[in-house]
Amino acid sequence: MYDHQAALRQLYEEGFNQGRLELLEHLCTSDFLAAPGDKGVAAFAQGVAALRAGFPDVRFDIEDMFGASDRVAVRWRFEATHAGMFQGHAATGRRVSQTANVIYQFKEGKIWRAWIQVDRLGLLQQISP
Repeated sequence: MYDHQAALRQLYEEGFNQGRLELLEHLCTSDFLAAPGDKGVAAFAQGVAALRAGFPDVRFDIEDMFGASDRVAVRWRFEATHAGMFQGHAATGRRVSQTANVIYQFKEGKIWRAWIQVDRLGLLQQISP
């Protein structure tokens, strides 16, 4: 039996918060697919790296996690300082926060799909002049 919630805790604590992107190869299937269309582990890692480049002190906190069968829902919040380039915006030094809901689907114990609902515009407004 697989512990899907433990895998997701490792994803957030070690992968996202500590930047250990090599873990994605072990936690995700090779055909991983995420909204908004990231295909494969390399694309997923690239997105996380871009976030960490713009917000090097990013800290994700899982506020809720529950699941059934092959799906687990996570509600998270992050806080960070905009200290690097992010989506065309130079560092502002501003503190930001963001929340999201993500549903993950697993295949043979690995993360296979992810659907996220996040306020991307809200984050950009926090770093815009």
